[in-house]
Amino acid sequence: MGLGRKLVKGLKGLIGALVFYTRLPVSEKIPYEIDRIGRFAPVVGLLLGICLVIGNRGLEWLGIGSFSRAVLLVCLWCLLTGGLHLDGVMDTADGLAVQNPQLRLRVMQDSQTGAFGVMAGGLLILLKVAFLTDLEYSNTFIYSSRFWALLLAPVWGRWGQVLAIALYPYLRPTGKGAFLKAEMQLPIDFLWGAGCLILLTGLQIWGTGNLPFTLGLFLGGGSIASGVGYWFYKRLGGHTGDSYGAVVEWTEAAFLGLVLVVDRFT
Repeated sequence: MGLGRKLVKGLKGLIGALVFYTRLPVSEKIPYEIDRIGRFAPVVGLLLGICLVIGNRGLEWLGIGSFSRAVLLVCLWCLLTGGLHLDGVMDTADGLAVQNPQLRLRVMQDSQTGAFGVMAGGLLILLKVAFLTDLEYSNTFIYSSRFWALLLAPVWGRWGQVLAIALYPYLRPTGKGAFLKAEMQLPIDFLWGAGCLILLTGLQIWGTGNLPFTLGLFLGGGSIASGVGYWFYKRLGGHTGDSYGAVVEWTEAAFLGLVLVVDRFT
């Protein structure tokens, strides 16, 4: 396959990833493909992060207060993804609440959300709002820490998903995440996410001039992204489409907390 055809195929895959992972408006006239879209997840995360940064700036310009702005940003976050990954958080929490491992997958497939799922979803949203509110006062660098939190969190969350897809078995023969696992090709599919993270790390060093802050977020983000996926693997014995979504959301929330801590100590 020539370079031109590879670029066209890659562009179709990226558009397919936007259709699958987000609710961003994509014209039906634009052709796309959904094979191997898992590799584009961190790129999608970067686009979502840019939307959140723009949203934060617009709300700031309107004079919206810190807490209200944090709530609206989390609402925008859910709107951009259609709650796709938040649904995975709730289904996975309901499954983990079951003591019998043989029944967990059946519970996770149930369309009705249980008490543990509601609690997990609510706690996740509260954590994101709380961390973003506290980050409002972290303006030590050229760009505020909230800027970097909003830009990087969606990328690290989806990098964690890529790691979970690549490293751990899929627990169902079919499902919304089965094709992501089946079509993952290593190591080539790591390059998209790695490229995003390297690019953003370089931009961060240039923008903040604070190497300890940048390294802290890079090393901490990598640890969180890999650790969350491993935690779910150890408790489920593998992953499903729901746990892929849970990895994204909990990695994002934990990364927001990491930015807050690193900012305080660098």
